[in-house]
Amino acid sequence: MIRTMGLTTDDEFIYDFPVHEIAELALQWYWVDFDQPDAEEALLLQTLFKFHPLALEDCYGRLQRPKLDHYDGYTFFALHSICHEDLNAEELNLFLGENYVVTFHYTQLQEVEKARETIIQNPTQWERGHVHVTYEIIDKLVDQYFPILYNIEDHLDDIEEKLSPTTVQLSMDYVFEVRGDLLRLRRTIFPMRELLYRMLESKTLNFIPHEYTYFSDIYDHLIRLSEMIDSNRQLTSDIRDSQLSINSNQMNSVMMTLTIISSVFIPLTFIAGVYGMNFDHMPELHLRYGYPVVLIVMLIIGIAMIGWFTYKGWFRINKS
Repeated sequence: MIRTMGLTTDDEFIYDFPVHEIAELALQWYWVDFDQPDAEEALLLQTLFKFHPLALEDCYGRLQRPKLDHYDGYTFFALHSICHEDLNAEELNLFLGENYVVTFHYTQLQEVEKARETIIQNPTQWERGHVHVTYEIIDKLVDQYFPILYNIEDHLDDIEEKLSPTTVQLSMDYVFEVRGDLLRLRRTIFPMRELLYRMLESKTLNFIPHEYTYFSDIYDHLIRLSEMIDSNRQLTSDIRDSQLSINSNQMNSVMMTLTIISSVFIPLTFIAGVYGMNFDHMPELHLRYGYPVVLIVMLIIGIAMIGWFTYKGWFRINKS
């Protein structure tokens, strides 16, 4: 599907006109959106607009890294939208010429729909031209990154508050999943930030000052998003370290408990082993009160060892 809009030299805003009539219309600027185009429609990038083969290769291929390339008479952008459900990136290709914007995408993008509705419903934006159309598209793309990161940040804060020995394994699994999500977002947001920086520093685009102000605002948003990714990755590292510390403390507690039990029973087992041997010449075996005496000795040893461990603070450490 191909959708069009533009502003005529008579300051009349028109849209959904046939793309083949662009040359016949007296337009100040126009926007052509290739939304989920079929093969015949996609071929118009080559036959009608005559874009560079390398740019067309990037369009027809899938999921290029966000980038900016300058060609003779126009600039090519590879932009990314992020799906909120699975965080997969969807590519949006944009051509910015002297008086036109051409967008090309194989999947339906809500950001493009919102930008289109914003421009159609606000006559004050018609005279701002095709550069402002570009701003609206990129701004809508970047704005959709924020809810994803806010959602991740809220979940991490919730995990950090509720972290306990009983939730360690569940939290650990989720933290590793979040780290993977943050890495995928980083692969989109950081190149987008670099792209906006190149736009602001470019001398080829020849934006007027107030247009740079708009794109500078998007750049500020991307810097904030980058900082949020870094801070959330650091938070996942802190949670992971806390979880490892909890696991280590649990392990130490179990090992100390087993050590105390083993230490108490080692001398008792030794005594029981000695008097459990079936030798004939063992005088103690024939003593009338030998059995209760040995039990009392074993009890005294056990109590003495427990008292010694308590004095050394083993039980206090064990409880912590």
